[in-house]
Amino acid sequence: MSQIFHPSMNTLSRLSIFGALFFALGLLILAYLIQGSPYQTQVGVVREQPVAFSHEHHVRGLGIDCRYCHTSVETSSFAGIPPTHTCMSCHSQIWSTSPMLEPVRASLANNRPIHWNRVHDLPNFVYFNHGIHVQKGVGCVSCHGRVDLMPMMWKEQPMTMSWCLECHRNPEKHLRPKEEVFNMNWEPPDGDQLAIGRELVERNHIPVDRLTNCSTCHR
Repeated sequence: MSQIFHPSMNTLSRLSIFGALFFALGLLILAYLIQGSPYQTQVGVVREQPVAFSHEHHVRGLGIDCRYCHTSVETSSFAGIPPTHTCMSCHSQIWSTSPMLEPVRASLANNRPIHWNRVHDLPNFVYFNHGIHVQKGVGCVSCHGRVDLMPMMWKEQPMTMSWCLECHRNPEKHLRPKEEVFNMNWEPPDGDQLAIGRELVERNHIPVDRLTNCSTCHR
């Protein structure tokens, strides 16, 4: 009986099978890398804004507290964007004719809000409450980074589900006294973050066992 296929086809078939497996594995690895890359998460990407607002200048340089502009951050689900009147409370006197601030003056004159481009934009199926995080002692730096060192605002953390869950499983790594939540320079006494974090978990009645329930973030 004659042989239809040359014996070398056995080797080729094995190589094809292993090649397909490695190709599929490579695609999975590539997808994983893309998902965690700045292209997808937008970490470190500076968003162009209608006005070149510098947090570094206003927070570090002038010492303006976060709550002066983000008035609802302690009590509401969102931090809030300052209305034009907040900007003009200073800029009606300071840099009042600067070309860079023309969009701010036009906003006030036309009674139309400035349309800022969102830096942190969670999906609609995610429920997030700024107020509860602040009240429990999560500092601005934990999520937003050193805003006082940002000439232009960028996203410091990926804000992915895995990133949020890591914090919800181990909140003691990120807690600080409530009076230090807005202090960009705060460091834990003696550098022992875990010790003070565990104490704050108890003091602030944080239900760690329920923080990873689906209904906590998806309602």
